[in-house]
Amino acid sequence: MAEIIHKKESYAIVGTLFDVYNHLGSGFSEIVYKDAIELEFKIRDIPFQREKKYTVSYKGTILPHKFYADFVVFDKIILEIKAIENIHDKHIAQCINYLKVSENKLAILANFHKDLLDHKRIVL
Repeated sequence: MAEIIHKKESYAIVGTLFDVYNHLGSGFSEIVYKDAIELEFKIRDIPFQREKKYTVSYKGTILPHKFYADFVVFDKIILEIKAIENIHDKHIAQCINYLKVSENKLAILANFHKDLLDHKRIVL
C-alpha cells in the first residue's frame, strides 16, 4: 500500500473542513466557507496563507497572469474551495496548475455542495 503524503496534516485540514460543513451546512457561497475555514484554522493553530499568489516564469520572464490559491496550509498543501454542483476536470486541472507553480506535492479540492462535503486529494 502506498504511503499517504502529508497524512497528519491532511487529516487536520479535512477535519477542519467537516467541522465547518457541520456548522454551516450547505447553500452558502464559496467566500463564506473560506472565511469560516480561515477562522477555524486560527482556532486550531493550523498555519496557513490565504489567497497565496503565484507567478509563472517563461524563458526567464514572469508572465502577466497570476495564480491565486485559496489557501496554502502547513506551507506545503494547496487547499482549493468550491461551492458548486459538481467538481469537473477543469477544477482538478486548476489544482494541478497550482501544484506546478508552487512546487508543492499535494492539493486538496473541497466542494461544499448541496448534499455533502466532497473532497479530493490531488498528488503531483
